[in-house]
Amino acid sequence: MLLRSLSLLVLSTLALPALAQQTPRELNTLPAPVVAVPDTTRPAATAPPVLAPPPAAPAAPDPRRQALPPANTTRYAVGLKSGQVLRGYDVEVRQPVFGRTFLLVDGQQKLDLDQVRYYEDETGFYVRTTLPGRSKRESTLRRDRVGRISLYSITSQQYSSSPYGSGRGYGGYGYGGMNPYGFGGYRTVRTEYFSKDNGPIEDLSIRNLQLATQDNPGSQQLLADARRYQTLTTLSYVGAGGLLLAGLVSSLGNSNGFSVSPLAYAAIPLAIVPLVIGSKSQNNVKQALMLYNTSQ
Repeated sequence: MLLRSLSLLVLSTLALPALAQQTPRELNTLPAPVVAVPDTTRPAATAPPVLAPPPAAPAAPDPRRQALPPANTTRYAVGLKSGQVLRGYDVEVRQPVFGRTFLLVDGQQKLDLDQVRYYEDETGFYVRTTLPGRSKRESTLRRDRVGRISLYSITSQQYSSSPYGSGRGYGGYGYGGMNPYGFGGYRTVRTEYFSKDNGPIEDLSIRNLQLATQDNPGSQQLLADARRYQTLTTLSYVGAGGLLLAGLVSSLGNSNGFSVSPLAYAAIPLAIVPLVIGSKSQNNVKQALMLYNTSQ
């Protein structure tokens, strides 16, 4: 009897785990999560590329808002022969009807030109010096170009009885003008000078420039060409005048009546040649000065 009871107890103990597995899931138990298996047979879809927006054009600056350059507050300099340098915001040259010319600085200080060595105003830079080959009286020259060879000029009124003007410029040539009424009178003449290394003032002639530029072969060559053009110009003027005079004499001495001699027509081309050659001579002088000032 005891053995039978032990046998039943062992059987019931072994049967409990099997029955527990066949018991239905309780209602409050959560299902196990489902893990998705990736599909490796299809290529992965790529997103379409996103184009970057074009760069925006910079806005045009408003000209009304642009900064203006600073005001020029530089004072003009007036150098005296005593070595003193005055500075003023306004320098004027006064030429009274009666009396001597003087400088007026800032509307208050009056300076006689005999006291002044140089001065500046709104029109340029001026020096007081004596002219070469002239009297000891000083003149006022305007500085036109700065360099080792600086150029100066003076403008004056001169009387001429000829309706054709003349003057002095590069290499002894200049300009005057022609009186529209066919008579002589006053005309404006501009005479040019130069100074090397702030030395004495010299006449602006090809000969003087050749002496001043002996240390520059390029300038020497240009000035030699300019001098040759100058010689051709002089010969052309002489030849044209001679032919014109000979043609006039031949025309007046013709026994068959007055007729223009061919010599007068031959003088026309010779009179035109100086107009072309003269400009070449002046250009060579300008180039020689520029070459000398830039190569030092």
